[in-house]
Amino acid sequence: MSVSDAGTSSAPGGGVPAARYHDEITKLEEQSPLVPPSVAAIADPGPLGLGAFAMTTFILSVFNANIIGNAALGAVVLPVALFYGGLAQLLAGMWEFKKNNTFGALAFTSYGAFWLAFAAYVKYVAGGLPASQAHEATGLFLLAWTIFTLYMLVASLRTTGVIAGVFAVLTVTFVLLTIGALGSHPDATKAGGVVGLITAALAWYGSMAGVTNATWGRSVLPTWPANR
Repeated sequence: MSVSDAGTSSAPGGGVPAARYHDEITKLEEQSPLVPPSVAAIADPGPLGLGAFAMTTFILSVFNANIIGNAALGAVVLPVALFYGGLAQLLAGMWEFKKNNTFGALAFTSYGAFWLAFAAYVKYVAGGLPASQAHEATGLFLLAWTIFTLYMLVASLRTTGVIAGVFAVLTVTFVLLTIGALGSHPDATKAGGVVGLITAALAWYGSMAGVTNATWGRSVLPTWPANR
């Protein structure tokens, strides 16, 4: 066989050039519902994850800051933590895995799990703990998340200014809430609630920027990406 014959040799069965045979097989694979496309385009899950985190943080922080003083009303946090802060944010994390975004996948999946764990802790665990020591369990819970948030802050410095800002203020929020719980310092918890409101505002801005820039097709609200 000569070089000139290589692109026109017959496929199995004879009579069909190899190049044409390959093209026909490719078309059949693309049309088959059993063969997924090599790259599936999905929307950016970031605005969803940030919005879910922001709203749940906002509602909880209102009570931590003692803006609403009736603690019994704090139960309103639980369904939001379960479905929006928890489930929706967890799904955003799974979609970040699909988009090959390691930071977003870890952040949204973890904080989605945080809100699910928080809802379960408040609903099923906290009430059964010894009243005199329950604050220690809550403090330990918050301390663990403080550590996680601290190293995510380091990673966030290579994302955008908005995301880094969220994690910087969130770290302060967790530190204050941990001090307030472990040391039974209500003033620290109240301060944590105030800083938590700032955290929610920054996360909401990030969510708004993400969805607005995507729908307008240009940068309307800046996010200050880090130089790489």
